[in-house]
Formats: sequence, C-alpha cells, structure tokens
Amino acid sequence: MRKLVVLGMGVCLVLAFASCKSSESAYKKAYEKAKQQELAEPQVEAPVEVTPVVAAPVTTPKVADTSGVRQEKVTVVSGNDGLKDYSVVAGSFGVKANAEGLKDWLDAQGYQATIAFNADKAMYRVIVSSFADKAAAADARDAFKAKYPNRSDFQGAWLLYRVY
Repeated sequence: MRKLVVLGMGVCLVLAFASCKSSESAYKKAYEKAKQQELAEPQVEAPVEVTPVVAAPVTTPKVADTSGVRQEKVTVVSGNDGLKDYSVVAGSFGVKANAEGLKDWLDAQGYQATIAFNADKAMYRVIVSSFADKAAAADARDAFKAKYPNRSDFQGAWLLYRVY
C-alpha cells in the first residue's frame, strides 16, 4: 500500500511538472517578437511646423520696477532713518555687532551707512545709500562695486526695495 501511495505521488509530480511550461520563455518570446517588429519598422519622423505667435502688447498699471531687486520689510536700527524706496546693501549679517563693524568702517570711508533689520529673516542689512528710483540706486551700486574691486564681499552688493 505504501508503495502505491509513493508511486501515485511520483506520477502526479511528473504530470504536474510536465504540463507546466516555463513562463519565462513566453515572456522571452514576446520580447523577441516586439524587438523584431521595432527593428523592421522604419523610423520616420514627420516634419514639425512651427507657427509664430504674435503677442499683443499688455498694458498694466504703473508699478515700481522691482525686477532684479529683493523686496523686504526692514526697520532702521542704526544710522539715519532717511531710507527711500531703493537702497544699496553692502552686507548682510545675522549678528548685529558684525553689521555695526561694517557700518563703522563705511562711515570712516565717507559714507553715511545705515543698519536695517529684516525681522522675517533675522538679518541685519548694512545700507550704503538710498534712492527714490531704481536707476539711480543701480548706478550707485555699480559705482560702489567699482570703487572697491579688490573687496570680494562688496562685489555682492545688491538692491533692496523697501516694503512698508
């Protein structure tokens, strides 16, 4: 009896493995067929027509030009409180003592520097000069950079638009 059970199990196993085909070969056949179709089809790219788009001029209300300018809400901490809309920032510091050191140095160079604090970023901005229009401020920034070509820290001077 035991021999018959073992023999029956053996026959079942042989039939089970004989009836199963490997799924890997089916995937491999499908892959090979797709690859052959891909190689057989000629790759033709259709020409793309580009039509120019003409934009109508847009009229917007006149607003202060702040492109290329950082906009921040600042309060004067040290120096004169005569900040106008656009200011030339010579340095930014997280520590007030460092900002005061630069302000003292700039004052000795003939500037009337101002320290302004940006509460949102917790940064002290050392301002060299302040102007009502962007063009004058940009000219002053460029002149400041040109005056100190060997000071790499001053070459990063930037314009600040004061938000109220």
